[in-house]
Amino acid sequence: MTDQKPALRLEGIVKTFPGVRALDGVSFAVQPGEVHALMGENGAGKSTLMKVLGGIYQPEEGRIFIDERETVMRGPLEAKANGVMFIHQELSLAEEISVAENIYLGELPRKSFGRVDWATLYARTDAILQKLKVSFNARTRVGDLSIANQQMVEIARALTVDAKAVIFDEPTASLTDAEKSVLFDVIADLRAQGVGIIYISHRMEEIFKITDRISVLRDGAYRGTLETAKTDEDEITRMMIGRSLDLTRTHAPVDLGPVALRVEGLSCGDLFQDASFEVREGEVLGFYGLVGAGRTEIAETLFGLRKPTAGRIFLKGEEVTITSPIDAIQKGISLVPESRKEQGLVLGMNCRDNMTLPQVGDLTAGPFVSDGAEISIYDQYRDRLQIKSPSWRTTVGNLSGGNQQKIVIGKWLSMRPEVLIVDEPTRGIDVGSKSEIHNLLRELAKQGYAVIVISSEMPEVLHVSDRIVAMYHGRVMREFTAEEVTEDSLIQAISGIEGSAA
Repeated sequence: MTDQKPALRLEGIVKTFPGVRALDGVSFAVQPGEVHALMGENGAGKSTLMKVLGGIYQPEEGRIFIDERETVMRGPLEAKANGVMFIHQELSLAEEISVAENIYLGELPRKSFGRVDWATLYARTDAILQKLKVSFNARTRVGDLSIANQQMVEIARALTVDAKAVIFDEPTASLTDAEKSVLFDVIADLRAQGVGIIYISHRMEEIFKITDRISVLRDGAYRGTLETAKTDEDEITRMMIGRSLDLTRTHAPVDLGPVALRVEGLSCGDLFQDASFEVREGEVLGFYGLVGAGRTEIAETLFGLRKPTAGRIFLKGEEVTITSPIDAIQKGISLVPESRKEQGLVLGMNCRDNMTLPQVGDLTAGPFVSDGAEISIYDQYRDRLQIKSPSWRTTVGNLSGGNQQKIVIGKWLSMRPEVLIVDEPTRGIDVGSKSEIHNLLRELAKQGYAVIVISSEMPEVLHVSDRIVAMYHGRVMREFTAEEVTEDSLIQAISGIEGSAA
């Protein structure tokens, strides 16, 4: 494979921002018909390198070659014209128009006098959608689709051109297992056609399943390329962060406090039914299940975002009724949501303002918000959570995923909750930051917080949890202690094979 002429090659790319050398002479190549992983911690330079390739950034030094022909990328349209397609992690769709119009935006087929050829547009789109085995059609309004289906629309864009290289940036972050399988089939088809695939993901199991080679960036510099079949997770991790990580469950059992939250027979329509569980002070209770099992919906009900149809909620032994998020916060429940960028942060605001947003009304000095009080809160949780940011003035959208997640956690810790619910705590976060978040959750439990962790990653839920609740189709199937749980028993429970057991 390496004897072929590369489909795409970057040579000596240098890109600097004020005070930061984001890319330091990076060279990278992908062969025709190859799936090539690009890995590194958040902030390692992966996104910057891809933005240089896509013409969004212009490098100070370096060259780009397509089929060994030197090319200057002056913008995304020029990248597309040269056969380079991007499947972005952050959706870039127009929600008010149809799937077909989004897929062919800027290139709508025309009839005489410039009129749109709707019949051709819809026929072409439906042909692509059939390959992706989706349940919607060309005429569907994008805003009516789930996040997962919107991601499939992004993927469909790559099938509209004769691509030389396709870049997938965290493409499975919002997909179910069935949708992931379809995506991997699409990648296999592109590969068979000789298209070079650049695959960016923090999910090691995907990297080792579908890629041929892995290139690693660290601190803006190229650290090497390895054949996937000849390496392992530990070697890749050492290249990414400069050290090995031990992700086995090593924390010792702790003396738990009283029950902080108890739920009896909680239901919410068809979303989940008859859920009963409890979590104690000093404990991490994990929730594990397939997408759609009802885990997030339970969290949203406890936080007042959904109205329960049955059941009772007790905080410190006292029955409570929670009617809204404000109600939940006042009663001592905080929720770090599944999507930090859409639900947990205001990306255009600075770190301090994001941190203090829920309590800004209590930080006033006369008619104005007290800057000193806000900065004091930010400084406290910046140090406590080891948030890496140049200053409180930094726009939170410019932070790495791990530091963004710490801002969200700090925001809710500053409200001094009794129960902290964290939904998908490390989604889209690199392996080094993931370890930091895991250690933080364990440390919060040690400090006496009752912590509920919802995760789609089995290693994560096994690593951080004292007990695990397994869910299937809206029902609690079984509860495990950390000592008794095995991967096999957990898989059986979330697949509906085992019923409730004591």
